[in-house]
Amino acid sequence: MSLATVAAQNANALAAATAAAAANNKSSASSSSTSAAANAAATNPLVALSSNFSDFLQMLMTQLKNQDPTSPMDTNQFTTELVQFSGVEQQINTNGSLTQLIQLTQAGETMQGTSMTGKQVTVQSTQIPLQKGSGTLNFNDPTAGPVAIAITDASGQQLYGTTLTATAGQNSWSWNGENNQGTQLPDGVYNAAIVSENANGTTSAMPFTVTGTATGVESLSSGMQLELGALTVPFSSVQSVGN
Repeated sequence: MSLATVAAQNANALAAATAAAAANNKSSASSSSTSAAANAAATNPLVALSSNFSDFLQMLMTQLKNQDPTSPMDTNQFTTELVQFSGVEQQINTNGSLTQLIQLTQAGETMQGTSMTGKQVTVQSTQIPLQKGSGTLNFNDPTAGPVAIAITDASGQQLYGTTLTATAGQNSWSWNGENNQGTQLPDGVYNAAIVSENANGTTSAMPFTVTGTATGVESLSSGMQLELGALTVPFSSVQSVGN
């Protein structure tokens, strides 16, 4: 195989990695929008129930004030409506109690999560946190061979790209935070992708994890979140916690 062929293969793999990183960025943005919509939907039912309960009471009072004295409201109908109103009120109270229970549970999880602060944590993510000028990616390659790694910004523009020969099994790659021109980039969160070349010449994106220092925890309506510098991930993404 000629050097030109190898260079072309590396270029193609790197281009695929850059495209994958850009796709990961769009997926993360879409996931955030979906999460926001879900949070809004989770709070609306309680507001709707409260509003309906007030409407029901107002309708009942209006019916009582305007009923025909010679033909008053049927007792069975009156009782049925009262039962319905009572059911709505119980739903509101139940939701309020559940909300308090969730808040207490999240407070306990927050206290537990603070024990991770300052430790090295490995999490699943499509982004890499750059902390103190360093970031680490981990991936598992079934077979030894070349892989391409691309780091892009929020707009999908490639900042850094490289190719390397992975060993069969677990691999780790560290980024020094420099772009392709050798300029040191500021700490923050960047999109990343790893692409390997298949036996038939095609490329495929590889899943990976990132390792960084836990800097804090945050309790959101969607659940507990762990912070690694500028990167925020759900606790379910945590793979391991070191010293």
